[in-house]
Amino acid sequence: MTEVKKVVDAHSHRIWDVIMVGAGPAALSAALYTSREDITTLLFEKGAIGGYAAVTDWIDNYPGFPKGVAGLELADNLRLQAERFGAIIELGDVLSLKRSEGLIELDTTSGLFKARAVLLATGSDWKKIGVPGEKEYFGRGVHYCATCDGAFYRDKRLAVIGGGNSAVQEAIFLTRYASHIDLLVRGDSFRASEILQHDLKKHREKITIHLNTTTDEIVAVDNKVHHVLGTRKTTGKKVEYPVDGVFVFVGLEPNTQFLKGSGVELDEIKLIKTNDHLETCVKGIFAAGDSRSGATMQIASATGEGAKAALEIREYLNKMKG
Repeated sequence: MTEVKKVVDAHSHRIWDVIMVGAGPAALSAALYTSREDITTLLFEKGAIGGYAAVTDWIDNYPGFPKGVAGLELADNLRLQAERFGAIIELGDVLSLKRSEGLIELDTTSGLFKARAVLLATGSDWKKIGVPGEKEYFGRGVHYCATCDGAFYRDKRLAVIGGGNSAVQEAIFLTRYASHIDLLVRGDSFRASEILQHDLKKHREKITIHLNTTTDEIVAVDNKVHHVLGTRKTTGKKVEYPVDGVFVFVGLEPNTQFLKGSGVELDEIKLIKTNDHLETCVKGIFAAGDSRSGATMQIASATGEGAKAALEIREYLNKMKG
């Protein structure tokens, strides 16, 4: 990946038209639209530019790529396109923000920045189970999105980890591809709704449920996920499940902790609430992508939301100047 431009300290005193927190597909799509219209645009990214797309091995469901595309390639192309029109990306973290005197002030690891509008596109992280093999084989046998990656496992064996609504929903979805699914539930019962549990029973020919079962390690052979090691909590007995892939669904962790005290309203799982114009309850602050309440957690929809947010921000700025 080409070296990212660094914002010089002298830029911190200027007032930007829009500052975007995050540089994943939603923000990069928005930055393409805003910078192309000569709206001064700065993005802050604390992790990988391109978000989860950049660390996903292969993406098969992004429109325009009939044979699929490497995640890193897609992320790099999104970045290059935004930078082509003048968007600037700063590697750093936004620590807090607030509205002050008609502007939004952002306290960052690179200093204090001011903007007329802000787009929050920080994304959400899938909660991890923290076992050996999970991080090492992320995107190469370990996944957090059945819609994104399930099709890679036609006629393969899978393990699904989790006992809530998402785990049950995704396990049911994966039955259209997998030959068999071992559903590993740490507790002695499901946390999923009764309706979903009822639906789950319809798929018992493909899904085997293992209650009171921990996931201890994801093991690979010849650099390919081969089996999952666990423990049966009721007996202490070690168990092993042969699999070709593992899908983890134990919840989401939105990257919104820095919004504490900002006035931006969050929902019950800390996702950002917006109206139909993607604007938060704080004037001039918008949100798009996986950190927004109601998002579909797909790259294609994130880029679409980014484009919509950019157009809404343009209208907001025009009213400010008018």
